[in-house]
Amino acid sequence: MPRILGVDVPREKRIDAALPYVYGVGRVTAKKILDEAKIEHHRRAKDLTDEEIARIAGVVQNKYIVEGDLRREIQDNIRRHMDMGSYRGVHHRRGLPVRGQRTRTNARTRKGKKTYVAAKIVQAAPAAKPKPAG
Repeated sequence: MPRILGVDVPREKRIDAALPYVYGVGRVTAKKILDEAKIEHHRRAKDLTDEEIARIAGVVQNKYIVEGDLRREIQDNIRRHMDMGSYRGVHHRRGLPVRGQRTRTNARTRKGKKTYVAAKIVQAAPAAKPKPAG
């Protein structure tokens, strides 16, 4: 398996489909990287030489933020919003949807499984006994 920036990309896939295994590289970005590294998109990852893999890694390192650095940057942004106390930060803290979705219904992916409050059984007050006539 070729290793690009510490990630094993699948050998049998075309390189334009294998590059998105690197966090922060999508299909469009992978094609841009291959164009810049002057490598054909249809080549299989196992057919690349060490020099070609090094060219790909060089382009990714110089132009894009990927893997650990990108994850760290995203977490720093979330933490900044939480410290600020903004709407987005509060929703991150509470585990609610962040991008304006409704929360009265739906939002189960963020909120988790629905929890039920145990229903209290309210006993009816004893009925007043009718007074005997007389």
